[in-house]
Amino acid sequence: MICEKCQSAEATVFLTQIVGGEMRKIDLCEKCAKEMGVSQAAGFSLTELLMQERDSDADDPARQCSVCGLDERDFCKTGLLGCPHCYEAFAPAISEILHDTQRASRHVGKIPRRQVVCRQALEQDLADAVREENYELAARLRNQLKNLFG
Repeated sequence: MICEKCQSAEATVFLTQIVGGEMRKIDLCEKCAKEMGVSQAAGFSLTELLMQERDSDADDPARQCSVCGLDERDFCKTGLLGCPHCYEAFAPAISEILHDTQRASRHVGKIPRRQVVCRQALEQDLADAVREENYELAARLRNQLKNLFG
């Protein structure tokens, strides 16, 4: 793709802007992106972030997986974990990075609209059952809400 601004260089920065509710995609070369004040800081890799952390903590010994022997330096170089136990061995670094980049350490995505409507209907039915003192129905509805929505 060609840069939309200079119309000559190869586009390497791909932006999506939402202005006034409309989505617009812009393809720019690196030079034009810098001129427009767009930095590549938003693009990163997990291993680069780990390497930066590792460099800043140079006095600490490298973490190592007790099962497969992979150490943090090798993990940072390849970006690959050696076994399922590596998640535990490198948990402090991974958790910190996820929190910094995702603002949470676990996924808290959106709830589908139909699920919200279903939950509201069940909660209303539960409230009605309690008000009518139909406690058997209320208990079933409470259990259904708990099973479906935690």
